[in-house]
Amino acid sequence: MQSINSKSVLITGSSRGIGAETAIAFAKQGCDIIITFLGEISSAEKTQKECLANGAKSVELINLDVRSTASIRSALKTINLKYGGVDILVNNAGVIRWKKFESQSDEDILDQIETNLIGLIMLTKYALPHIKDTIINITSGSASHPVVDLSVYCASKYGVRGFTEVLALETPGLNIYSVSPTMTSTEMTDFHGMPSERVAEVIVQTAMDGYGKPSGSDIKVWEVIAQKYATTPWS
Repeated sequence: MQSINSKSVLITGSSRGIGAETAIAFAKQGCDIIITFLGEISSAEKTQKECLANGAKSVELINLDVRSTASIRSALKTINLKYGGVDILVNNAGVIRWKKFESQSDEDILDQIETNLIGLIMLTKYALPHIKDTIINITSGSASHPVVDLSVYCASKYGVRGFTEVLALETPGLNIYSVSPTMTSTEMTDFHGMPSERVAEVIVQTAMDGYGKPSGSDIKVWEVIAQKYATTPWS
């Protein structure tokens, strides 16, 4: 298990939900935290304060729209100037639409694919030359078990899983994993499911040792949490 103290960690979509809890969890390890948000800054500022209170060396706030190449390049320029690159990238930004496929508008479909898959790929493309250690892509249990009313979301997360596997083969110098949460208690799920702190715990552990699995592996949150606590993963 490697120490991640003083590592720089870029977490997309980290002003709230799983991303915010992940930022706080890395802060507890003494990392430099880069929080990204889109639009409203108040949640990001709240997360920034919590990170600093929990031991972060520094916390940078970056306005980032992963659907925009210009926004990605601008954000990475700022980050690289301050930190000289990124040790750990957590691709977490995502959106969801709980609708049957026939009810999804063009905007619903494009927003999910462009944010969850294309945005993740494009951010990774531009960040890759500056990443020193680890990439963690947040996928979903729905990439293993199809869920009714989540056809497009499932498609985007299946794509993330495939991208992760191939990127790991092509980039043997980095540790690259996907992490698949089960239903997690966030705004996306109307706060039903596993506490987001548990998911954050798994993401940080993945950055430390990948649970002993080879690069390219998928870490299923519900499995490792159940093993660790010997209980149901949402307890």
